Amino acid sequence: MAAKESSRGRSPGQISRSPNGQAKAITRKSDDYSSHGVEDNDIFLLPGSDFQLLGFLTALAALVRLFRIYQPSSVVFDEVHFGGFASKYIKGRFFMDVHPPLAKLLLTLAGWLAGFDGEFDFKDIGKDYLEPGVPYVAMRLLPAIMGVMTVPMIFLTLKATGCKTMTSAMGAGLLIFENGLLTQSRLILLDSPLIVFTAFTALAWTCFTNQHEQGPSKAFDASWWFWLVNTGLGLGATVSVKWVGLFTIAWVGSLTIVQLWVLIGDTKTVTPRIWLKHFLARVFCLIIIPITFYMVLFAIHFVCLVNPGDGDGFMSSEFQATLNSKSMQDVPVDVVLGSRVSLRHHNTHGGYLHSHNHMYPTGSKQQQITLYPHKDENNAWLLENQTQPEGPDGPIMGLKAWDDLPPTKIADGTVLRLHHIVTSRRLHSHDTRPPVSEADWQNEVSAYGYEGFEGDANDFFRLEIVKSMSDGAAAKTHLRTIETKFKLVHIMTGCSLFSHKVKLPDWGFDQQEVTCAKQGTLPNSIWYVEQNEHPQLGPDSEKVNYKNPGFLGKFWELQKVMWTTNAGLVESHAWDSRPPSWPVMRRGINFWGKDNRQIYLLGNPVIWYSSTVAIAIYFVFKGLSVLRWQRGYRDYESVNFKRFDYEIGTSVLGWAFHYFPFYLMQRQLFLHHYFPALYFAIMTLCQIYDFGANRVASLGLKSRPGIGRSGIALLLAASIVTFTIYAPLAYGNAWTQSACNKVKILDTWDFDCNAFHTDLAQYDISSASAGNVVATGSPKADYVEAGKQRASKDDNVTPQPSSEEPALQQDEKVEYRDQDGNLLNPEQVAELEGKVSFQTKYETKTRLVDAAGNEIGDASAGAEGFAPPHPDADREPETAPNQDEDDKRKRPATASPENDVGKEKSAEKAKDGKPAPGSEPKDATR
Repeated sequence: MAAKESSRGRSPGQISRSPNGQAKAITRKSDDYSSHGVEDNDIFLLPGSDFQLLGFLTALAALVRLFRIYQPSSVVFDEVHFGGFASKYIKGRFFMDVHPPLAKLLLTLAGWLAGFDGEFDFKDIGKDYLEPGVPYVAMRLLPAIMGVMTVPMIFLTLKATGCKTMTSAMGAGLLIFENGLLTQSRLILLDSPLIVFTAFTALAWTCFTNQHEQGPSKAFDASWWFWLVNTGLGLGATVSVKWVGLFTIAWVGSLTIVQLWVLIGDTKTVTPRIWLKHFLARVFCLIIIPITFYMVLFAIHFVCLVNPGDGDGFMSSEFQATLNSKSMQDVPVDVVLGSRVSLRHHNTHGGYLHSHNHMYPTGSKQQQITLYPHKDENNAWLLENQTQPEGPDGPIMGLKAWDDLPPTKIADGTVLRLHHIVTSRRLHSHDTRPPVSEADWQNEVSAYGYEGFEGDANDFFRLEIVKSMSDGAAAKTHLRTIETKFKLVHIMTGCSLFSHKVKLPDWGFDQQEVTCAKQGTLPNSIWYVEQNEHPQLGPDSEKVNYKNPGFLGKFWELQKVMWTTNAGLVESHAWDSRPPSWPVMRRGINFWGKDNRQIYLLGNPVIWYSSTVAIAIYFVFKGLSVLRWQRGYRDYESVNFKRFDYEIGTSVLGWAFHYFPFYLMQRQLFLHHYFPALYFAIMTLCQIYDFGANRVASLGLKSRPGIGRSGIALLLAASIVTFTIYAPLAYGNAWTQSACNKVKILDTWDFDCNAFHTDLAQYDISSASAGNVVATGSPKADYVEAGKQRASKDDNVTPQPSSEEPALQQDEKVEYRDQDGNLLNPEQVAELEGKVSFQTKYETKTRLVDAAGNEIGDASAGAEGFAPPHPDADREPETAPNQDEDDKRKRPATASPENDVGKEKSAEKAKDGKPAPGSEPKDATR
């Protein structure tokens, strides 16, 4: 191999003097763009012993990843969301998620092949899988197998960089026994697919780089093309799982720019034509292929989701019209006096201007006006002039007053009244603050009046067409269906009909608030007509419908909605963390807790900290090398020095691209966001070790291979021991409080050791005790602001416990503990106030008690999961189509003509509910 490389252009050695007078052997630069010290590390040409070792490591990884994968047999953490998405795919119901669809489609395929029918909703953490027969094990197998596949990939990637077999095996072993990666790969989550595709991309790019660095002799041959194309496929797959794949694209893109820059410098073998060929090959493989792959996945996504669902409230009317049952017939384009119309809000996609026979509990206490996202008869309004039309016997009253008159188009500036057809009240506003958004610049909007009532001046709204947003010349002069965008300005107060992403409380059925704003933003004050009917507009009248956006239009709109929603995830979460804490693993994520067991996402401290030290070593090396270069030292004339800098620098660059961008994000972040960077950090650790043990002769380890192998054995042994210690948190196994407290290295590791039994023998006893209570469903998790958790009572228990039977009881209390977990009494708390700071920690525990309230054993078998929902995924609105407003919730009194007039004159202010966003990351308006 060495002779072959010399024949490709290695120059004879020469002697040079460094500034300190020391003699150094250097190698003359080759005549082409091939790199010094590079061998052909083709992974297809590895010896059979390497493949045997690779098979053993893969089998070991499968054993570790698949061990008790059926445990726990209930919903864990984000399985709530990604399992739920599988249900929606199978049902074909549209949903909105901030992540691209590849991993979710694969999870759905795994469930469908195993017989999953989509009926299970994955709604709550802790919800049982066994009774409804959910094939959750098959769905968990997919990410688990992908987690297994990362092991051979890191082995082959390290071999492609030139590492020895033992070092590559060390990297595979570190990946096998990394607790955090294990935990994440055993559940129905997206991070395991993300990491395996990142690893595949790193493997393909490393192999391509090895081909490229061998110079012109390897350019454009079959192996060169194979790895370049696979790099593009890997990039497409990675970014199709999560947008974190954009960081992988940035990593490959930056290294591609370096390669093209080096090619420009080779004036001897690289002509402009050859350079252009290199450039176009990379454009096709690294840009066109990933983009095509990404778009094809969304095409499949759209084909699967053809029915309306919880997520269509995020999308435009044009987008929604492409879904089954959401499309509409062509409607007359000209809107005239007497038209029955539905008005849709332009900006928030919150839905239709809506009213129903329920009153505001405060303010004027008149009939509610809301935004409702579904088609409904309560969305119908009659457009009236300021006065009723005149007939032979005086004004023509009633809803059909204009039906027999010639159509009169509604011009820009026309003053209108909007008559709610179902309740016979008119759209109304006055100088009264809204019940929720009690701002001085907003007035309440209500429905006021009764059948036969002529109304008053507060019913008058002026139509103001927004010409810049209206489509076509005719739509700029008079009101046209869909095409005209307009404001409705209240004549008496000058405010504009307005809606924003604020939801009404339960008394408003969680529908979106509508107000009249004096200083509202233009987009939130824009409306348009969607449905239009009038007896005089017959079948021969000009018709209009939504324009079909086509695939590209739907694709681009969904990307914008995903970006906006993702950027809006700025609220705190019970288990979030920030990037500075990740390399030192200051805290994990509580995934699940039940039966005195817990799943807590925590990495292997030995692997985590050693990989962080390896990154630091490279930064120190790079800093010193730059300083020495500036002082005139010729370190870069040493082949090993250059290869160390470039090869390890490539991995560190991958770590940096997958880590530092998170500092720019204000959204919620979690420890698992560090996993792709951790993969590159482990590679860095292995490469640094390989250079020190096998390639740098001056350290003395190259001639003593036994020492290097012993170091590998010690590191792997320490990793395995540490893995075993923390395994109960990854597998959800039985553990004891004492064992848990002994290994809690950092106080910020907030897994709850008190949740475990004091003795392993108690797990058998508690299982027997739990058998006395038979529940038809798992307790439903109830969460409050910022992911804070509280206990919720579940009465759905069969049979109901008698006075002799034990019962599940949940209480709420506040306890104060010191840093060691010792309980403080009120006197100690009072003494410490002002001297120390207290941190709030929310936990849910369940006790088994008898009728007298005496605790019986430990009832954690009925305990609810600890972990609140992780909002990184659930981005769809929770509005259910065809939701009945007359359900069993408590409602304000309905209206009657007798008391409606009095309410207009005696508006009271009272706050009966807190405002709730109308389009939170996981909620849209109803």
